[in-house]
Amino acid sequence: MIRELEAKDINRVMEIWKHATLEAHSFIDEKYWLGKYNEVKDIYIPMSKTFIYEESNNIKGFISILNDDFIGALFVDISSQRKGIGGQLVDFAKKRYNKLSLAVYKNNTKAVEFYKSVGFVLDEEKIDEDTNEKELIMRWK
Repeated sequence: MIRELEAKDINRVMEIWKHATLEAHSFIDEKYWLGKYNEVKDIYIPMSKTFIYEESNNIKGFISILNDDFIGALFVDISSQRKGIGGQLVDFAKKRYNKLSLAVYKNNTKAVEFYKSVGFVLDEEKIDEDTNEKELIMRWK
């Protein structure tokens, strides 16, 4: 089931974010991500529309949409990846928003391939100033 985030969900969502982020972005120093934890929890999640994927009262993943058109976060618990949850979350967002874009690190090849598989196309390549890593801007319409 996919539903909107509730206040009681935030700690589990952040646990998923932390573990999945560290695994997916091993090419960036762990300290960078750990330093972003409170910013994500206290600023980005509250300013976005976040939807969670839940099975048997266990949150397995989430998607956060900023400004009604930007996927700011899409994360699935490491033990639940490659089971279609990310695709279901993207499909859920596509039904609610006319267009979507996102930024993904080029070195996060699994995520890049996933986004291509669900209909996103490359729009732009740039350098993320915080990490100095190549970042791809991808769009779906």
